[in-house]
Amino acid sequence: MIGHDVADSIERRSGVSLWRQIADRILQSIAAGDFAENAALPPEVALAERYGVNRHTVRSAISALVQEGVLRAEQGRGTFVLSRKRLSYPIGARTRFSAGLQGQTSERHIVLLASSVEPASQRVAEGLGLARGAEVIRLETRGEADGRPVSRAAGWFDARRFAGIDKAMAQTGSITASLARFGIDDYLRQSTVLSARHADAADLADLDLQPGAIVLVTVAVNVTPDGQPIQFSESRFPAERVELKLSAL
Repeated sequence: MIGHDVADSIERRSGVSLWRQIADRILQSIAAGDFAENAALPPEVALAERYGVNRHTVRSAISALVQEGVLRAEQGRGTFVLSRKRLSYPIGARTRFSAGLQGQTSERHIVLLASSVEPASQRVAEGLGLARGAEVIRLETRGEADGRPVSRAAGWFDARRFAGIDKAMAQTGSITASLARFGIDDYLRQSTVLSARHADAADLADLDLQPGAIVLVTVAVNVTPDGQPIQFSESRFPAERVELKLSAL
């Protein structure tokens, strides 16, 4: 059952469409365990009354969640919950994509979407300890679990030290395995900055999201055990599918 407290947070002048707000409240209720997997959602008329909107607005919210794979609609029977819990992705001293989701999914891999050589921006240069404008290799990747996109990341590496890391990534499908080819058998998370925002056009396309969806953003620096910066990254996770679990760095 959807609790009455969540409805109070629906805001008509927030800049976020009403149907998206309702979809997000339903997601929050599912993530909180208010619904078991395959449980029926309340009827549209009940949800419309609950949120103080018309049935069309509720129908738009439900339609979006059906497209996102959270709900299942059955003609004549109603709407049912498909996904009850979000994946828990740990952020700690050794943050690794596949290991972090182990035990929660049966299949995990990273796809290299694009790579390029570019001059380091100020923030990338500071993160990697380079001069601004120094050449860096940028890798655009998408993390997938059980066939669904769960992360979208950009990672930057010193082009002089890691020449060819794009080819290694294309072959291995793993940042860790790619770094091992350069003699780096272990690395640590030096820092992580967390934020959240609405998904932009690239997020919507690459993460298969609907307009108005929220992404969790991490900006991180990875270093060798002796403290040498090796990777600066920015990752986006769909909040409807992933929660970030912080541990001591």
